[in-house]
Amino acid sequence: MSDVGLESACPDVRDEPDGILRVEFHGDVTDDRARAVVGVLRRVAESGRELLLLVDTRHTGAIPASARKVVAEELRTARLDAVAIMGAGFSLRVVLSLLAKGVHMLTGQPYPQQFFGTEGEARAWLLAQRDALRARRRPVP
Repeated sequence: MSDVGLESACPDVRDEPDGILRVEFHGDVTDDRARAVVGVLRRVAESGRELLLLVDTRHTGAIPASARKVVAEELRTARLDAVAIMGAGFSLRVVLSLLAKGVHMLTGQPYPQQFFGTEGEARAWLLAQRDALRARRRPVP
């Protein structure tokens, strides 16, 4: 677990023991909720940790255009190392894919995002991404 105080900062984000951040919206995503989540992501990035997100969309309601715009604008200055999305139906996959492409276009930074049917698959991919990030950061002997 991290010491960046995520639980009190935003109830939509939970810091898991394996270092993965679980983002889970119950209901519609408002502009304020989107801003709060991105604020947590920034705080984690500033702490130096990898930003590995498990986004559980099974209970997510509508994501209005204004909330998508907030996410795209706010993520311009946040680093995301890997995003695993589970439980997304076709229309939400389209929206999230377009959002990821928009963030990538705005930042020029890689935005590794994958969709998964199960939490186990999503976690395995995220942990593999973390291992790859750490391997790239190791000094070459």
